[in-house]
Amino acid sequence: MTVYAMAQISIHDRERYNSYAARFLDVLIRYEGRLLAADERPEVIEGDWPYGKVVLMSFEDKDAFEKWAYSPEYQEISKDRIAATTGVVVLAKGL
Repeated sequence: MTVYAMAQISIHDRERYNSYAARFLDVLIRYEGRLLAADERPEVIEGDWPYGKVVLMSFEDKDAFEKWAYSPEYQEISKDRIAATTGVVVLAKGL
């Protein structure tokens, strides 16, 4: 079953985040993930939203997501994301 990973983040170290972003897509594609949306100015329709960017990805299933998320390649680049941002990542099952 398809799963969707959504990151909601605020960036406080642009240079370090850009280093992460420059390598992100190659690693995502290598693990057969798909980038569906990445927006630094999403329109908040309802409620308060404390973040500055949303990223939406899809994976064939939870196992595929975990292979990517816990891969040595992603773990290495994610150090820059973790240091440069605050936020949350959620995983949702598709219908």
